Amino acid sequence: MTGEIALGGVYVPTLLLLALVALVLSWGVTRLIGAFGLYRFLAYRAAVDLSIFVLMLGALAILVPTLGIRL
Repeated sequence: MTGEIALGGVYVPTLLLLALVALVLSWGVTRLIGAFGLYRFLAYRAAVDLSIFVLMLGALAILVPTLGIRL
């Protein structure tokens, strides 16, 4: 994985793009958790939301180079 991607002549760090994708994915997962009412089983909602984001970001950072996606 390279360190930067050129978008319209502006270099953007790859980790920033992965973080934006992880943010969207974690938002969707937290919406599903809320829709099914699973937050009532969890003590700290903010900690769970942060953990979901970190897990999504880590999974993307591992899977993107493994799948051969060149960013």
